[in-house]
Amino acid sequence: MTQEEDEDATFTQPSTSQVQRGLEKLTPAQVDQKTAEVVQYILVKDQKKIPVRRADLVKHVVKDYRTIYPEIIKRATRIFEQVFGLKLVEIDPKNHMYILVNNLDTPVARASPVECPSNPKMGLLFVILSVIFMKGGVVRENLIWNILKKLRVDPGQKHEEFGDVRKTVTDEFVRQRYLEYVRILHTEPVEYEFRWGQRADMEVSKAQILVFMGQIHEQDPRSWSQQYREAHAISTPSSTPSSSQASSSNHR
Repeated sequence: MTQEEDEDATFTQPSTSQVQRGLEKLTPAQVDQKTAEVVQYILVKDQKKIPVRRADLVKHVVKDYRTIYPEIIKRATRIFEQVFGLKLVEIDPKNHMYILVNNLDTPVARASPVECPSNPKMGLLFVILSVIFMKGGVVRENLIWNILKKLRVDPGQKHEEFGDVRKTVTDEFVRQRYLEYVRILHTEPVEYEFRWGQRADMEVSKAQILVFMGQIHEQDPRSWSQQYREAHAISTPSSTPSSSQASSSNHR
């Protein structure tokens, strides 16, 4: 058990009455200030797309205000939705990890950085997610490397935009929860496969991927009937079931 996990294990979610008593000892300005600090901390972490741990939030930001933690998170969630068009989502209830995703229900929602790539890495990720989706949700890593090589992105060579391509894909995108990198059982030598990660399930529209593929291949998205049904059976990306639950036991 890591130090953070140990600290989180000692944190007990305060009851409603405890929160109420805690609020009575603080001024509204103090609660607002602490909420603003939590919002800023999560926004900074989100720039690297790394999930935020409750243990880190309590240790580094909330500190002595832990008795009103639920109230602070409730207010922070409201600020993210109303001000930034973002949704604070707990993606791992067991380890209490949060990410920010685009709140598609709000008119101010910004375009997903994956669907409208503003930097080359997001473009690379979008290609990989597209391949996984079009191949049925699971793809052996060799297929991904071969496709990237055709795009002149060789995982064995340092790339001027992505640096170490293999590390970017198997480490950075995995830590950001855009991808899952899962060991395939009973393979010798050991092989891995890629799946969509929890953040991709919540943030990326499969319908958008079909449009993207249609543009590349000059084809009507409906011609991929299975993928079209899957993409349009779900109204928002956030309702897509994550594959992580089924594969968590196989994680690297």
